[in-house]
Amino acid sequence: MTTPTKTHETHFRLGTRRSPLAIAQAEEARDRLAAAHGIDAAHIEIVAVTASGDRIQDRALAEIGGKALWTKELDAWLAGGEIDFAVHSAKDVETIRPEAFTIGAILPREDVRDVLVGAESIRALPQGAIVGTSAPRRAAQLLHARPDCTVVTFRGNVATRLAKLAAGEADATFLAAAGLRRLGETGTGHALDENDWLPAPAQAAIMIECRADDARTKAFLAAVDDAPSHIAVAAERALLAGLGGNCHSPIAVLTRHDGQDLIMRAALYSPDGAEKVEDEARFPATDGTGPAALAARLLARAVPAIAVHFSGAGADS
Repeated sequence: MTTPTKTHETHFRLGTRRSPLAIAQAEEARDRLAAAHGIDAAHIEIVAVTASGDRIQDRALAEIGGKALWTKELDAWLAGGEIDFAVHSAKDVETIRPEAFTIGAILPREDVRDVLVGAESIRALPQGAIVGTSAPRRAAQLLHARPDCTVVTFRGNVATRLAKLAAGEADATFLAAAGLRRLGETGTGHALDENDWLPAPAQAAIMIECRADDARTKAFLAAVDDAPSHIAVAAERALLAGLGGNCHSPIAVLTRHDGQDLIMRAALYSPDGAEKVEDEARFPATDGTGPAALAARLLARAVPAIAVHFSGAGADS
């Protein structure tokens, strides 16, 4: 763990996880902020912490504490004033957050697609293929499309998962296109069509949180907030809140802007992929009730094997 240092009033301290992708995202946030304000990037100090989710690699996230394992160390620093803001992968941040924090900015969203490494497509996977993933959404989507496949737990950063694949622990695995782009590894794997293989809620978006009462930092971050990305991510997080899912709940969603409206398509699965319910909604981007209404429709149609993994508004992990 790197200890934050006190800096001059014109400096800001940016908190991040220590993984290679997290550092790349922190550097993107720092550089965008420096460019937006016309300051040297050295005025924004990157402070890294090894998150619990990075330390524990042998079990699925849902078994060891959920998304909080990505945020709790940075939350403590932010609450204590040791950092001014924290940079997260938006998909890793719990839907229900402490009231003391607020989203200061969502950076322009990257490619939302998943990448399949080890085969050219889901259809091209060999019969009975072993596929490594720790994401309930990816596992359920795979088993829905290819029930002959077997899923094994793959955790770790991009390099770790690729090494496991190279070692023969699985025939294929999934990675996020956005993460590969941010790491400069765009030639890896085959991107899956997002219309056929829906991404995770808030996938490919970088979220910056700060203290809700810190007007100085909020004003600083506002300069890099991308409104279309923020609106879409907020809608997807509202869908999650309406569903009451947790880290065991396979949820997939794709949101598009169409003029002043959002078109949101979402699917829920049973963990074994046997059951699926899907629906789509169009609503004004300013309509905060649209995602909740879609969540209610999905839950009303969900068979028990799906519904048992959702509890309606309020649950999270």
